[in-house]
Amino acid sequence: MGMNENVSKPLDRLSSELAGDMAAVNALIRERMASEHAPRIPEVTAHLVEAGGKRLRPMLVLAAARLCGYAEGQSHVLLAAAVEFIHTATLLHDDVVDESQQRRGRPTANLLWDNKSSVLVGDYLFARSFQLMADTGSMQVMRILANASATIAEGEVLQLTAAQDVATTEDIYIQIVRGKTAALFSAATEAGAVVAGAEAVVQRALFDYGDALGIAFQIVDDLLDYGGATSTIGKNVGDDFRERKLTLPVIKAIAAADADERAFWERTIGKGQQDDSDLQTALEILKRRGAMEAARADAVAWAERAKTALRQAPESELRAILSNLADFVVSRLS
Repeated sequence: MGMNENVSKPLDRLSSELAGDMAAVNALIRERMASEHAPRIPEVTAHLVEAGGKRLRPMLVLAAARLCGYAEGQSHVLLAAAVEFIHTATLLHDDVVDESQQRRGRPTANLLWDNKSSVLVGDYLFARSFQLMADTGSMQVMRILANASATIAEGEVLQLTAAQDVATTEDIYIQIVRGKTAALFSAATEAGAVVAGAEAVVQRALFDYGDALGIAFQIVDDLLDYGGATSTIGKNVGDDFRERKLTLPVIKAIAAADADERAFWERTIGKGQQDDSDLQTALEILKRRGAMEAARADAVAWAERAKTALRQAPESELRAILSNLADFVVSRLS
């Protein structure tokens, strides 16, 4: 189905609600990703930043800040740019770690330049993001984003060891997902509430919203890998299988596996011995064990948790859009 009319609305509506602020964020991103001394930096960052991701994370910062009544100053814009830089830095590093060829349907930076450039430019963007955080002058914001950065790195390392281990549990998977995806979502929404001076209960609610939204988002991504059109997801169906990543559908299928199925997963994911027909077999097992449906139900449950958390925040048009966004994330599966 992809991003069709009825479901892309919350993202579009968020974009139009926040258009003025996002223009300021984009201008700041361009300004801060420049480097007078190392021309390779703007080359590589422009390739990624202009690739036009959805800019979801900076929008979450702006939306949370505005939801909580933020009106003064530029802190929300600084924060949104910082979050996008952290995100872009992790993408650059991820593509090196995963030896990826494609990102958002285009060749990855490590393919166009080299691994060295990707790692070092990623480092540069991390450093830039800390400068932006410091500019907000808020210790609490620094703490939130520094914690998130540590959680992201931790999740990446955890994934290295858990990735091809068929004993990986759902708990470990959620921990990895918190690192990979949800930590930056929840940091974005929580920090937005903090710069707006929201009370503690609302800060917590927006953290919970971002956390649950991020987990739903990643589960959906992992499901689409076993059945989304390449055009929808910007990567090839079955990439996770070929890369031997243990994602939620596979973890569920392994938990329910009989001896033959277990041997199949051990061989293909555990040992990485795959032939051309194995992806098809994997899809059949996932279907037979109801693993796709069960994972989808989990994604829906996390989206519901996100919506429930949001009820603590002040009621507004923006809150309704953020609530719809949680539904939208899961609707990519239908």
